[in-house]
Amino acid sequence: MVTTDPIADYLTRIRNAISARHRVVDIPASNVKKEITKVLYDKGYIQSYKFEDEGPQGNIKIALKFNPVTKESAIVDLKRASKPGLRKYAKASALPRVLNGLGIAVLSTSKGIITDKEARTLNVGGEVLCYIY
Repeated sequence: MVTTDPIADYLTRIRNAISARHRVVDIPASNVKKEITKVLYDKGYIQSYKFEDEGPQGNIKIALKFNPVTKESAIVDLKRASKPGLRKYAKASALPRVLNGLGIAVLSTSKGIITDKEARTLNVGGEVLCYIY
């Protein structure tokens, strides 16, 4: 299946798995999706991940994180910021803050795919891919 916006497809698959209370979600792999997955893991939004190189494209298996008592997900919402038809770029001085610093914005910069907080410390701007909180 050919998608015009693979990052939006990635976020939608995670969003659907959370609403269906699935523990693991399979997503077709790409380098950008792998980097976003690493950022989600480093910031504690997912429990674990595994890259599988089966077939021509490969898969990403993501184990979602849920609170054992309340059964709520660690991810409340994922939103796509920059779209193929309308890209959103931000300078280092005007990086977005998600929920007043409680969430993260994932950016594609010259230093790689990083969060808004890391971009502020490195003083770099870039394309705002998505918001996660």
